[in-house]
Amino acid sequence: MIDVIVLGGGIVGASAALMLAHKGQRVALVDRDFCGSHSSGVNYGGVRRQGRPLHQLPLSQRAHQLWADLPGLIGIDGEYVRSGHLKLARSHGDFAALQAYAEHTRGFGLGLQLLDYAELRARFPWVGDIAVGASLCPEDGHANPRLVSPAFARAAQRLGACVYEQAEVIRIEHDSRQFQVDCANGLHLQAPWLLNCAGAWAGTVAAQFGEPVPMTSAHPAMLVTEPLPVVMNVSTGVEGGGIYARQVARGNCILGGGRGFALGPRQARPGQAAVLEILRHAGELYPFLKGAQAIRTWSGTEGYLPDHEPVIGPSSTQPGLLHGFGFAGAGFQLGPAVGEALAEIVCTGASRQPIEAFSIRRFQA
Repeated sequence: MIDVIVLGGGIVGASAALMLAHKGQRVALVDRDFCGSHSSGVNYGGVRRQGRPLHQLPLSQRAHQLWADLPGLIGIDGEYVRSGHLKLARSHGDFAALQAYAEHTRGFGLGLQLLDYAELRARFPWVGDIAVGASLCPEDGHANPRLVSPAFARAAQRLGACVYEQAEVIRIEHDSRQFQVDCANGLHLQAPWLLNCAGAWAGTVAAQFGEPVPMTSAHPAMLVTEPLPVVMNVSTGVEGGGIYARQVARGNCILGGGRGFALGPRQARPGQAAVLEILRHAGELYPFLKGAQAIRTWSGTEGYLPDHEPVIGPSSTQPGLLHGFGFAGAGFQLGPAVGEALAEIVCTGASRQPIEAFSIRRFQA
């Protein structure tokens, strides 16, 4: 007997499976490929609250609490460090936007520190002259998504969840009592609850239950450099977007920005133009990276909705169906809290965190 079927083994689905197993639910976690192998495993690894829309911050703050004991949650540290997140401004207008954000988020406990040109140079002398100021969130940080995301699924499995990988779902039906799920490998599952956490492919499931959403796919352009002397002591981003960078303990710098392209329904590449653009921006913002060799590039597939906000919460058409998808490349930090919220809906009927802003109803005429 199964209580809950979770579709998608990324960090959201695997977190939900873990939290449900913690609460004594019998869970089946199903992934078409391998848990954590798509956007949850190929993202930049930023674990940040800074820069999020205000209505995401309660969930993000709850996730921040959960990340604090990552080894207790998933059994490994996942290379998670609270290095701080430094958001750079390349113009005085951008710095004004950082000041406004700090003011608007004052009640959320982010502890933002605004640094003018001189203060930025004094604290972070490796930042290029193009930056006129910055906002520092001291307790934000970064982790290794290739370690963290699959570890959530393994932790769920240790608590009794059944994890099925390489199990492509070919049929989902509801027989008025429970969901019936068939996979291409012959696996058949049935349960009264179904969690749609299928990432960039979750729109297909929503549409099947009369809730089409205007979701598109995008492909991050990512690269890692050769090991370099350790200089960068915070995770970084830029106001207005464009590039983000962090350096890991062994000296490699991980950078991202721009867009790659799809090779097929499940594969993507960053493309030469995107990689060259990242390296050009990096040379301006982080002069110590000039001439650094990129040793690997990669991409993945992420789901985006027009408002760049996720869908989280109950279906408006099918009792027992919950959604958790469309994180627009920013779901890694939120994942554990979203999983917890979905588990709370199953077990108690409601999430302790406010999620009304993420209802799928906003796409219905």
